[in-house]
Amino acid sequence: QVRLVESGGDLVHPGGSLRLSCVAYGFTLDRYAMSWYRQAPGKERELVASISRTGDSTDYAVNVQGRFTISRDNAKHTMYLQMNSLKPEDTAVYYCKAHGPGRPIYYGQGTQVTVSS
Repeated sequence: QVRLVESGGDLVHPGGSLRLSCVAYGFTLDRYAMSWYRQAPGKERELVASISRTGDSTDYAVNVQGRFTISRDNAKHTMYLQMNSLKPEDTAVYYCKAHGPGRPIYYGQGTQVTVSS
């Protein structure tokens, strides 16, 4: 069965860190570029970070640049998002996405990140 499964979301204090994981099942991950998105209550889903198929190219939203790091391990069929210096405005459900030219788009079910004191 083709699916993406996120994990690692949690409740954390401001200034804290979390690492999210996204595991791919049922398809070859290295054929897809990958992205992390997030959606806060009452807001549109926004792109957080993207990574190329090989991992040699990354891109970040301005509001997470320097705090978040996207990476992937194709041998483990897994993508990561290391989040440091977390802020309350980072609170959202985080989703991973697999995409590529001419390929179907896959989304995971999301993992909740809450930043609060």
